[in-house]
Amino acid sequence: MLSTATATLAPPVAFVAAELVHKARPGSVLLTGLRPDGSDGFVVSAHWPEVHEFYATGRTALDPLLLTETVRQAFPLLCHSAYDVPLGHHLLWDTFGYALTPAALAPRDHGGAVELHVTCRESTRRGSRAAALTLLISVVREGALLAECGTRLTVQSPAVYQRLRAGRGTPEAVTVLPAAPGAPIAPPALGRTRFHDVVLSPAVGLGRWRLRVDTAHPLFFDHPLDHAPGLLLLEAARQAALMLPADHPQSVVGMETSFARYVELDAPCRIEERPVDPDPQGHRRTVVSLWQNGIECFTATVRLTRKAGPGAGALVRAGGEVIPFPR
Repeated sequence: MLSTATATLAPPVAFVAAELVHKARPGSVLLTGLRPDGSDGFVVSAHWPEVHEFYATGRTALDPLLLTETVRQAFPLLCHSAYDVPLGHHLLWDTFGYALTPAALAPRDHGGAVELHVTCRESTRRGSRAAALTLLISVVREGALLAECGTRLTVQSPAVYQRLRAGRGTPEAVTVLPAAPGAPIAPPALGRTRFHDVVLSPAVGLGRWRLRVDTAHPLFFDHPLDHAPGLLLLEAARQAALMLPADHPQSVVGMETSFARYVELDAPCRIEERPVDPDPQGHRRTVVSLWQNGIECFTATVRLTRKAGPGAGALVRAGGEVIPFPR
């Protein structure tokens, strides 16, 4: 006898409006809501994909790119929804850092509901709106702490932003795209499987690359920009750190960054790194610097550890497929 019972389908995930997280494509939005936490902070809810075109998903460690973009989206949502910042204002990263926990590094499926517990340590106001924020963010999934993050960002009106950009932020400047991106290095060395997602190009000299800017990449350039976005610089630092010679595959477990100047789209950007002493926990460390026109624009101190994964010498393709680590 056939059962007449029907399976109960989970309701579709409702994401926040794309403009509130400074995205143009609704499919790029990761956040689902914002609420006060009952004290002086907020809880930002998110939903991570089970399968994605760009983020590493499946049974793998948490992709730092997914973590960083989720936290980045929380900044405009907070500013526009809780700190009286009008749409159209620009958020400028000053510093950003994160540290992953063992729960984040363990190979597992990280898809599903996530919460970001946000505490504002310091705020500066200009009139009725926030002008600068220092935030601490704890990222939690199913009761497990995955990461601790911290940032300082400033908020600039469109008029002030145009002055800061000295004409580069005009619509005419945005339409001037750089030449075709340079040749990428081999993706498997970086835990990636597609040349499209590699942001390093070979350059002359040990420990030196060029930033590979592809303005057609829908993750980094969801909409036209007049400079290289911070997310691209963070991913470049991660990929450069993974190029350090090692006996075993490595994972990035943390990063502390400082944004000094914009990285422009119309000039080459050189990437250098120099290993420094391990941290107190024994993690390898390297300092990655991005230089353009002889000026240091961005620095990151990156911490690494031996990669945990489905067997030695393997890494995970987006979607969960295991591929060999290159020897």
